[in-house]
Amino acid sequence: MNFNTTDLTWTREPKTFSVSEDKITIQTEPGTDLWQRTYYGFQNDNAPVLQMWTEEKYFSFVVKTEFDSKRRFDQCGVVMYLDSENWLKASIEYENDTYQRLGSVATNHGYSDWATTDIDASIKTMWYRLSRRESDYCIECSQDGIQFKQMRICHIWEGAEKIRFGIYACSPEESSFEARFSCMELTECKWLAHK
Repeated sequence: MNFNTTDLTWTREPKTFSVSEDKITIQTEPGTDLWQRTYYGFQNDNAPVLQMWTEEKYFSFVVKTEFDSKRRFDQCGVVMYLDSENWLKASIEYENDTYQRLGSVATNHGYSDWATTDIDASIKTMWYRLSRRESDYCIECSQDGIQFKQMRICHIWEGAEKIRFGIYACSPEESSFEARFSCMELTECKWLAHK
């Protein structure tokens, strides 16, 4: 299967970006985020998201991210965004000069969760693989694009039929950075059935 950037459409197009056949760049804007309700109480749904539609029930999507994040919560990664209350994302969120948070958020019916692990702040490249098996999803990460480690398995209640998936980048605080996406690939589902 081929991943064609001409099939991508924006949800909230950013002011500054570039899209070519093999690379996408997004300059984030301050105050942009994806989060719903849980713990913090607020609802933020204004991050730029670039995705394609599919009805394919079994596939994997791989993307390499490179970033120069520098303010708390700066992030870029992979996303499966259906609407403001139903989506799944994975990214590295900047915290400080020592560590950042590699994590994922599953949002079902308007409530987000956030599962993370701390990693060194010097890491500025990460690969993600989003795999779908009907309405169940697996997110994996890799530092070399070869060896992937599982981050999350989850169910998206509204994610059983036609979906959208792709990339996103945002800066929830007063910040802006350049997020670069490359090596985008669609394959047969690499998340094998559990037997």
